[in-house]
Amino acid sequence: MSGNTVEALKARHGDRWRWLAVCTVMLGTMATVLSATVVNVALPDIMSEFGIRQGTAHWLATGFIAAMTTTMLASSWLLDHFGLRKTLMVAMSAFSLVSVLGGFSANAESLIAARIAQGALAGLMQPMAMYLVFRVFPRERRGQAMGIYGLGVILAPALGPVLGGFLVDQLDWRYVMFAPAPITVLGVFMAWRFLPLPVARPAPYPFDLMGLLCLGLAVAASLDALNRLQSHLATRSGIALEAGLAILALLAFIIRERRTDHPLLKLSLLRRPSFVYANIGALALGLSLFGSTYLIPLFVQTALSYSATDAGLLMLPAGIALGLTFPLAGRMADRYSARALIVLGIGLFTLSALLFAVSELTLAFGWLALWAVLGRIGLGFMLPALSTGGLNPLPVEELGAGSSVINFTRQLGGAYGINAVALTLEFGEHSGGLPSLSAFHTAWWLVAVFVALAIIPVWRMRA
Repeated sequence: MSGNTVEALKARHGDRWRWLAVCTVMLGTMATVLSATVVNVALPDIMSEFGIRQGTAHWLATGFIAAMTTTMLASSWLLDHFGLRKTLMVAMSAFSLVSVLGGFSANAESLIAARIAQGALAGLMQPMAMYLVFRVFPRERRGQAMGIYGLGVILAPALGPVLGGFLVDQLDWRYVMFAPAPITVLGVFMAWRFLPLPVARPAPYPFDLMGLLCLGLAVAASLDALNRLQSHLATRSGIALEAGLAILALLAFIIRERRTDHPLLKLSLLRRPSFVYANIGALALGLSLFGSTYLIPLFVQTALSYSATDAGLLMLPAGIALGLTFPLAGRMADRYSARALIVLGIGLFTLSALLFAVSELTLAFGWLALWAVLGRIGLGFMLPALSTGGLNPLPVEELGAGSSVINFTRQLGGAYGINAVALTLEFGEHSGGLPSLSAFHTAWWLVAVFVALAIIPVWRMRA
């Protein structure tokens, strides 16, 4: 164990140990984001095999993100009590096991349960990567490090549909559940080799279980209320009751966080204007990332009759463009205004969404791929700048909590973004039981407007 002190790692690997550590946590991020998105191209096959509609199938994506959102704030407590190395190794091991079990699901309910378990573990893993970057890199190199780390956050959903399409067409949809397991198994080995032991730990303090339960109830009830809106059999009173329960749970969560000595969410962070504006930008990033990744494969397969492989290949140029953009955007985040980079990214993504919103059935494959490229470049500019703009002003002791909150708000935007998109499709025009081109156009307009509105608070950032 002594071989994994910071001093021992520096002696063994030199300055490059920081990059080995970043690559290690990036594997966890890639696995979690890949899991969140790769299932999208398999939805038509899953719906056909289990005989479920869109209103149920979207829980395979939303349930994952909702669970991830709920558990994400718990990572700060785990880091304080067990350290990054031990927590990440256990979470990756459990994630690998759940992924394999989910691939053998016999019905829709067990598959959804496996997706929720994946999401809960992913929520524990994802904030730890950002925490590591901001702890081991000096301020002037954090943007560059976030640019490399961010490849896992953004590149995985860009390339995930390509892998998913191949697996669905050539093998079986179940292999999209197996796909992340080899990544996390490799991550366990690398964490054992390259992640440092904690230098010091704070005095033990109780975990805010009541806060986690209230937050989980608020997220689950609100998302289920949105899901019920998609069912023509749901009653208005039942939906209203569930929405009221979500509001009460949210109020209870806020009261709990204000009164407890060790809150799950440090509300004091929200007194910092730049941090608040960065989190609003993170909401827009989550909506744009997960909303578009959900929409594009479904759009081209349902409205344009593409195969799963073609739907995945449509995202390949976007992934390549993103791979070229992200390190550049990370370096720029160290030198230029975070506000300007975020606004540029929002503008590019909004343009991409608007172009999809006016796309017709006769539009060529190349033009659709170009629209996806524009959107991914926009996302590439947003993430490093949001991280540096929101976390650089924080003292070291608040980095763990701050990274958890920013990841939390990004996933919250993703969870509600996918629900808003699914709701729009469900109530849009249908043909042959599937959403029509008009329904997809409306969903793209919704995404474009909500993301564009984030420019208003982001413009007030001073970072």
